[in-house]
Amino acid sequence: MFPKIHLKPEVETYLRSVFKNKELLTSLGSEVCDVKFEALLRRLSHPPAFSSVRVNTSLVSVDHVKKLLTEEIRKECKGCPVEDIRILEHPKIPDVILIPNIGPRENLQRHSFEVIVGAQCGNAVLRGAHVFIPGIVSAPKLMKAGDIVSVYSDVHGECKRGAKEYKGVKVFVGNGIAELSRKEIFSSNGTLRGVGIRMTEPVYVSPSFDNLMISFLFLQNLPSVVASHVLDPKPGERILDMCAGPGGKTTHIAALMNDTGEVIAIDKLANKVKKIKQNTENLQLKCTKVFCYDGTKALAKEGIWHEQEGPPFPPDSFDRVLLDAPCSGLGQRPNMACDWSLKEITSYQPLQRMLFKVAVNLLKPGGVLVYSTCTITLAENEEQVAWALSTFPCLQLHQQEPHLGDEGMMGVGLSENQLKLLQRFNPSGIIVKDTIVSSADLDFGQMTNLINLANKDTIGFFIAKFIKVQDA
Repeated sequence: MFPKIHLKPEVETYLRSVFKNKELLTSLGSEVCDVKFEALLRRLSHPPAFSSVRVNTSLVSVDHVKKLLTEEIRKECKGCPVEDIRILEHPKIPDVILIPNIGPRENLQRHSFEVIVGAQCGNAVLRGAHVFIPGIVSAPKLMKAGDIVSVYSDVHGECKRGAKEYKGVKVFVGNGIAELSRKEIFSSNGTLRGVGIRMTEPVYVSPSFDNLMISFLFLQNLPSVVASHVLDPKPGERILDMCAGPGGKTTHIAALMNDTGEVIAIDKLANKVKKIKQNTENLQLKCTKVFCYDGTKALAKEGIWHEQEGPPFPPDSFDRVLLDAPCSGLGQRPNMACDWSLKEITSYQPLQRMLFKVAVNLLKPGGVLVYSTCTITLAENEEQVAWALSTFPCLQLHQQEPHLGDEGMMGVGLSENQLKLLQRFNPSGIIVKDTIVSSADLDFGQMTNLINLANKDTIGFFIAKFIKVQDA
């Protein structure tokens, strides 16, 4: 339905070398490596087969949210090919429910009025969003409010804002109704906000969760939920979420602790800190403390700690630390285009190591450190694990539970046993056509297949779990 993710040639060449490294070539052969890599690039441009919703079990039961969501989705999807969508409970993650994304719908009619949106706006439409005014790049000369339009994503970023038509590379993402005229959109000097095109026939039908039961549920990618479960926080513990914005994992950790103990969340960006506070307030969680602070400076210098509540902290301050590190983000889906240079893509490793060093020092002996990213490179994932094990003799890899993804990827000299302890979510092996799950009873085999699909057809993500066995 869509082309593979559009990358700069230098970036695609670099990634191909990663997925055709010597260890993989020896194990799989060149042809298999090529097939897997091309499949990964194709999957990255599509959304996952399911949207995962984390239930705030500190306030409400999964069953109750499931009933409320079923009613909302039936209203929202009225007139869609399948109005009676089956919501699934995840058998291994008790606070997660799964909602199928219906699509791609390849037979939708294309209309003569074409609206072009930016690539990021196009990605959002594929996850259930309407088109907001700032995302509109081009609209027909005669378009007025109420017109039916076809919406296309400018995946190469070459359409000039305000154009009346665009003949370049574009990807169809669905049909909708214009809320404003072309003149209203482009004469506003960028001051207008709100919905510009209300999507009525998206290529992927994916429920929107805007302002829906904000105290009860949190829309979160499945691997991100897994990362907090792997951390395995316990009530009464003191836990640090080092790069916490926008707060999905912070709030999950607090919920898993039954809102007892202390979860310290830090992020150096003020807008992310604001979002963390908003999410903790929405979910009515009390055990979190949020600070705007640079994680690389979160370790207090010797003799300079003044027993303050927030950072910097003295060594051995936390029972568990989650480092969901800043990364190149190449595992995010759907992503039809990434315009980053190779220099930008490969710039994160030093920062990740600075943060990791701080995390190890802040962790108590016997404590747990979980390192995660939402990217697919070796340099930010398995290579960081190999570096950590050689740099910090106090660290040991530990079994992860749940383990829904694949094992780690070959390429940096880690042993077979070490790779098995890692968790890499890699959607390259997934072949999906229409994902439709009706309310009809599913037999055990059908249910198992759907859950396996949900586990594998995710964003690209990586998780490593370490135990600090002695003082660094």
